Amino acid sequence: MNKRVADSRISGENEKRILQRDANPHLFRSFTMRSVTARNRIMLSPMCQYSGENGMPTDWHFVHLGARAMGGAGIVFTEAVHTEPRGRITNNCLGLWNDEQRDALKRIASFIGENGAVPAIQLGHAGRKASVGRPWEGTGPVSIEDGGWPVIGASTMPYAKGFPIPEELSKSGIEKNIENLVASVIRARDAGFKIIELHAAHGYLIHQFLSPLSNARQDEYGGSFENRSKFLMESIDAVRSEWPSDLPLFVRLSITDWVEGGWDLNDSVKLCKILQKRGEVDLVDCSTGGNDPRQEIPIHPAYQTEFSQTIKRETGISTASVGLINSPDLAEAIIANGWSDLVALGRALMSDPHWPLRAANALKYKSDLWPSQYERSNIF
Repeated sequence: MNKRVADSRISGENEKRILQRDANPHLFRSFTMRSVTARNRIMLSPMCQYSGENGMPTDWHFVHLGARAMGGAGIVFTEAVHTEPRGRITNNCLGLWNDEQRDALKRIASFIGENGAVPAIQLGHAGRKASVGRPWEGTGPVSIEDGGWPVIGASTMPYAKGFPIPEELSKSGIEKNIENLVASVIRARDAGFKIIELHAAHGYLIHQFLSPLSNARQDEYGGSFENRSKFLMESIDAVRSEWPSDLPLFVRLSITDWVEGGWDLNDSVKLCKILQKRGEVDLVDCSTGGNDPRQEIPIHPAYQTEFSQTIKRETGISTASVGLINSPDLAEAIIANGWSDLVALGRALMSDPHWPLRAANALKYKSDLWPSQYERSNIF
């Protein structure tokens, strides 16, 4: 075979491979952030399991998270992991304030990575929404006599009627909170996680600073948009001080409070433009609500995707869409149309850990996601 013919054949084979790759569903195309590449655009959304012991993950967490990695998700997030004991939502939530917790989480992160997914961890602090019961035991506040603890917040406004009045976090308290965050970041790094998400949504501590519905401070952390954003910016700087520059950082935001006079889409666009310009945050995980019980949310499939689409379009920052994304066609449409870069699945992956494998078949993707041990069952 002469060289011209050989070169022509090689060129033709390369073109064929490119066409085959481009024909793949958008949902199953890889996504690279800094040095990390996810095998597809499916992310297990952080979902509290309320099954920890003294802040420690149990076998439940190992199996729950490991199964979603085996099931083909590209990124597998832990639930919210808290930076200090009083930052937990419930007595059974996870923490990362000591090395024993780090070592237990390391086993989980390792298994996720060994099964092809990117191990990711969400760090947060519940603030005034801490010290409540588990959902199946009632979600109301737990008294100190019953094992609860005093709560803190951006201001002294309680979350709702019947909830305790939080202690307004002092400037020294803010500094200590950020020190705790840095210590947790170091442990997350040492445990082998490849993505950190800072939880600034759902009415938890950072969100409490952002929203005028929960922030009535009179100092440099209250009042103006810039002041209310200050705690988040300092927290991001703190994470980046110890999080490797080649690893991604996400921020989960509630794009709107769904309450008149609260944090809204315009605020989120303004904030995300700043985040994009600063260059520390790689993706905004776009959720909504959680800061005020007066919220009225029009729930329907993909009901929050319009927010991720707007944030992505108006700011140029990468986004994840979350909220009742339950079918392969819907997830594919979100990615194919450029409305977000990732789809974060909660209920869908909770009810079916193999959802990505089934979605691959439904979208006619020749999946390489199946574990070797399960390949003979690939008949869907």
